[in-house]
Amino acid sequence: MAMADEREMSIGEVINLLRDEFPDISVSKIRFLESQGLIDPDRTSSGYRQFGRQDLARLRFILQQQRDHFLPLKVIKSKLTLWERGEEIDGPIDEADPEDPGEPVDRETLLKRSGLTNTQLDDLDDAGLVRPIGDTTVYPPEAVLIATEARRLMEHGLEPRHLRSIKLASDRMADLIIQLAAPLLKASNPDAKAKAREILNDCSGSMRAINRALLALEVRQQIT
Repeated sequence: MAMADEREMSIGEVINLLRDEFPDISVSKIRFLESQGLIDPDRTSSGYRQFGRQDLARLRFILQQQRDHFLPLKVIKSKLTLWERGEEIDGPIDEADPEDPGEPVDRETLLKRSGLTNTQLDDLDDAGLVRPIGDTTVYPPEAVLIATEARRLMEHGLEPRHLRSIKLASDRMADLIIQLAAPLLKASNPDAKAKAREILNDCSGSMRAINRALLALEVRQQIT
């Protein structure tokens, strides 16, 4: 942590410095990151937060990881350890913790992070790819990645109705995995629940690996 005399910026000044690069930055977001232990600004005698250059760099790194790699906070914490040591970070961690996918986002934030228009997001909702939680306008954390990649596919000419096949294939894979763990999921024994989570996590990882390999194989056959 930097020395107190290096801390010169208020939370408002920090937001002004970062807003152009991270339009969704806010006081509440910085406070949340502090509550989760990712940043630790000093305080004045009156209790106001003070940020130094190192705090600003740390916050910028965290926001970049969220924006560019959609990483949950638990994974960002592990990368912060490398960042603090000045070690090279080779990009996103491939497998995020399925029990900590990140934070839900509201519609405005989802649109900003994904680059979708309101109409495109509505079309993806109709296709079943990106839907809010219940009757709210809040979306699950995975929605940011899904929406962003869907936008890239649409830029290449695909339409939301074409992307529905991805959702259907994912549903079928999920059904297969859930069948394996169904007896354990119904049990009230905590050990059985833990075993069910282990099966679901392990099998979903295998499913993703097979899917990536098969897709790579098909694409390679077309270009060789």
